[in-house]
Amino acid sequence: MSWTKVASLSKLAPGTAIEVIVDRKPYAICHVDGEIRALEGVCIHRGGPLGQGTIHEGRIVCPFHMWEFDCRTGEYDYDPNLRLATYPVKVEGDDIWIEVP
Repeated sequence: MSWTKVASLSKLAPGTAIEVIVDRKPYAICHVDGEIRALEGVCIHRGGPLGQGTIHEGRIVCPFHMWEFDCRTGEYDYDPNLRLATYPVKVEGDDIWIEVP
């Protein structure tokens, strides 16, 4: 796994998410409760772009069919056995880095 700079903290407002692409794979970067989190960027339901979704009470909401996933754990809100992969994040100055395979 390697660290990759994916965004600027100053461009990610609290309570929002963005989509980033690393090696042709999408990731959702969430700014929730003062923390930056990274999740796989494709919804497990119908493949929606999670990084283009909204944040609701600490969960990222898929813009296609409104499935919600906890930004910290990746758990689906109705079935915690279903979950998205999560990735380590570090913030250095204004730079957001994620560790991806």
